[in-house]
Amino acid sequence: MMPQQQLADVFVALAGSATEGSPDVSETLAILADRSPALLQVRAASVVYTPGGREKARANGSDPDVTRLEHEALSWQEGPGHGPHRTDARLTAPLPLDDTPLRRHWPRYVPRALALGHTHVVALPLVVPDRTLGALVLFSDRGNVPSADARALGQSLADFTAVTLHRAQEAEQGRTLTGQLERALTSRVVIEQAKGVLATRRSLTMDDAFDALRSHARSQRRPLNDVAREVVDGQADPALTDPTGAAPEGRDSGT
Repeated sequence: MMPQQQLADVFVALAGSATEGSPDVSETLAILADRSPALLQVRAASVVYTPGGREKARANGSDPDVTRLEHEALSWQEGPGHGPHRTDARLTAPLPLDDTPLRRHWPRYVPRALALGHTHVVALPLVVPDRTLGALVLFSDRGNVPSADARALGQSLADFTAVTLHRAQEAEQGRTLTGQLERALTSRVVIEQAKGVLATRRSLTMDDAFDALRSHARSQRRPLNDVAREVVDGQADPALTDPTGAAPEGRDSGT
């Protein structure tokens, strides 16, 4: 297959991970890790995804050994794209793994990578406007260190992937916010309905009905929305719904 066709296929595959809605993060990482070695002419590749916040860090490798290495690196907080030092996600020139300072910096990661036959590493950052989401990591030996052109192409893939993953984050945040708003709206509607029921049954103003509802919920140490739902469903405590009940304290029901 021609290199141009390989490249086109990778971009199509990455874009296709989002055809059914928001991008699938695991699928996107797997596509980039699996396709990069052949396209960029390296021994192996991995993708480290560290979005921060509540979303968990993830990693995928182009082969089982690299995948295991990166999963362990997540717990070690060592290796390109891992740990608190975001500069570790930007090693855009081939770096020898047997470099003494690097061994000190990554005391567990480096020996494991060398044992797998990798001698050099490149980390191309997954960057969006406000932060770095991780890195595309390229592993090579002395005979196939990626060229400048290959690294530039890899960075283009990393950039495209970063945008795709950022879209996934935004979509998930949007779904979470929508769910919160829907629950808040539903709760408010139920409370308004309960106020109407109490106002009718006990000849209260809407403000007094709300005070009665709130006071009862507090006295029972129960969520206001749960008590309101019982009122609407006709299952509330008669002490709350009885037409002869006293007006809420602190208000004059005759005004």
